[in-house]
Amino acid sequence: MSATPLPGTLESGNNLPAPRSEEELDLLLSEPLPAALAALERLDSDLVVLGVSGKMGPTLARMAARGLDRVNSPHRVYGVARFSQPQVRDRLEGWGVQTVTCDLLDRSELAGLPDSGSVIYMAGQKFGTTGNQHMTWAINTHLPGLVCERYLDARIVAFSTGNVYPLVPVVAGGPREEHPLDPVGEYAMSCLGRERIFDYFARAHGLRCAIVRLNYAVEMRYGVLVDIARKVYAQQPVGLDMGAANVIWQGDANAQAIALLDHCAAPPFVLNVTGPETVSVRRVAETLGDMFGKRPRFSGEEAPTALLNNAAKAAQLFGYPHVSLQQMLEWIAAWVESDGATLDKPTHFETRDGSF
Repeated sequence: MSATPLPGTLESGNNLPAPRSEEELDLLLSEPLPAALAALERLDSDLVVLGVSGKMGPTLARMAARGLDRVNSPHRVYGVARFSQPQVRDRLEGWGVQTVTCDLLDRSELAGLPDSGSVIYMAGQKFGTTGNQHMTWAINTHLPGLVCERYLDARIVAFSTGNVYPLVPVVAGGPREEHPLDPVGEYAMSCLGRERIFDYFARAHGLRCAIVRLNYAVEMRYGVLVDIARKVYAQQPVGLDMGAANVIWQGDANAQAIALLDHCAAPPFVLNVTGPETVSVRRVAETLGDMFGKRPRFSGEEAPTALLNNAAKAAQLFGYPHVSLQQMLEWIAAWVESDGATLDKPTHFETRDGSF
């Protein structure tokens, strides 16, 4: 299961063992990386993770709990969500994360959450926006205001998205943090609204925060590379309308988000979080096809623009991701070939009109 490394990618020279089960995968995704450990060692309060039950939240909270234990910190991690799937709560508790069930839109429940000087905000809604726009705006724009009021004296790392940027020429390498924002579609507009709320509280009330513009976290059960791999393996056409993307191993994204607790500021510190490459969808499909021994099929044609994200600033702060693109592809190919578990939640990264 190997192929010639993609041009411009990091070699998989870290020799990490390939996860063979979900247990091994979750352990790898939550391994505390040096940047996260450094921030956790300086933590001066318990850590509250709001919206912990999504795709990234459980392993991020587990990474924080493992890291605090490793640096012998007295502080604990609280994971907060509605927990519509009780098994997620049980898994977090088993990992040493203290869970709190809360409807964050309910002011009285929000007021009853543990006090903390350190918060990671992961709540948000994307899929299901079309036809339910009012709820997307409530979660993505109204809720941040409630959280800012509740944790005004805390440092807050708030997850956003690269969708706040416009589609840009693929050859330009993606927008940096200072690039003008021009979101496409109501989901992306509501995410810009979320950023503006945090910006308001920072400028008007001195809230210290950092904003994470993420494109796209990947592991073996979901993500852009998984979407492409499953289509190649099933001999289904891979759409090329969005011909390029940026991706990052979820464990690296988790670590960078935790590390940003050290960078919270007023006005907000903004950081693009993704991998160093502009990834060609066609080239990834062809590389995966070589690994599977299958010739990929395609539909559509590459447009000259794509939704991209330039992570040069993150690389300066934290170095290159721990897991390279080549290694992700090798692991994902082996996982798909062995019929490994998936979340069955396509990213719809190929969407160009902003409708989710």
